[in-house]
Amino acid sequence: MEKFSDVLAEGLSNYHFKNIDYHKLMEEALNDPDVKKFLLENQDQITKDSIDVSAAAIYEFYNQKKNHSEYSKDYYPQLIVSNHNIEVAYIPNKRKLASDEKKAYEAGFALLDMPKDVRNASLNDYTGAGRQEAFDAAINFLDNYDREGKFVPGIYLAGDFGVGKTYLLGAIANELYARHVKTTIMHFPTFAVDIKNSIKSNSVLDKVNKIKDAEILMLDDIGADSMSSWIRDEVLGVILQYRMQENLATFFSSNFSMKELEAHLSINSNGDREPVKAARIMERVKYLSREVIVTGENRRNKG
Repeated sequence: MEKFSDVLAEGLSNYHFKNIDYHKLMEEALNDPDVKKFLLENQDQITKDSIDVSAAAIYEFYNQKKNHSEYSKDYYPQLIVSNHNIEVAYIPNKRKLASDEKKAYEAGFALLDMPKDVRNASLNDYTGAGRQEAFDAAINFLDNYDREGKFVPGIYLAGDFGVGKTYLLGAIANELYARHVKTTIMHFPTFAVDIKNSIKSNSVLDKVNKIKDAEILMLDDIGADSMSSWIRDEVLGVILQYRMQENLATFFSSNFSMKELEAHLSINSNGDREPVKAARIMERVKYLSREVIVTGENRRNKG
């Protein structure tokens, strides 16, 4: 078997370029430690002509490795053997992988006007007095949810300020993300304001459509503010009606119990009583979710 060092030497001697500088650069490339290591490790797959035929690829690798560019911020070059010839492949570096992972996470776990620390929520940390029933409900949902199977209702988390309702929504969303299930969590009072501001730009329908067909939708802090009849019926009502028809799992968090929320929704922002319309909304809420009361201390006030 021919010595690989002889093959390499022959490859170097075959460069009869008119451009002496280019010949010198090729010699530098072939003497690069990474190039030499690659050639040695793959000598059984490389023919006599491979080095000569693959000169451009070898130099490209050497040049990209040596001279940083915009492209090299996200990728690093790697020599590979393809059909006994040498080619350059570009492999995502740690920066690129982290960026892609972040984009995928943000696409699979959308936060709309929610605190960023919700992304760090974990069921492993969801312990303490008053939380067991909610924790069990979360585990039960995760165990039974199947995108291809029957409808599984979400959870309606009711309880005082700071008992961990929003945190639990984030923890469930993280578990779903790990299973490649996309979740959208939004702060409903802020969304309602955004919808009102969208009337002038005629983009209300686009915003509602974007929300209503989310794979998993979590409406945080529903009932925190008084609601106009239009927001209640033409925005919230439309979203919930669509999700009920399509059997899309929906979660809620509120400082009100379901009974209290119905009373709250029955009085619009003008002070008018509309119990029938409120009851219609609550029928949809009750179909889409099951109520769980969360108790315990207000952890937001803990030093």
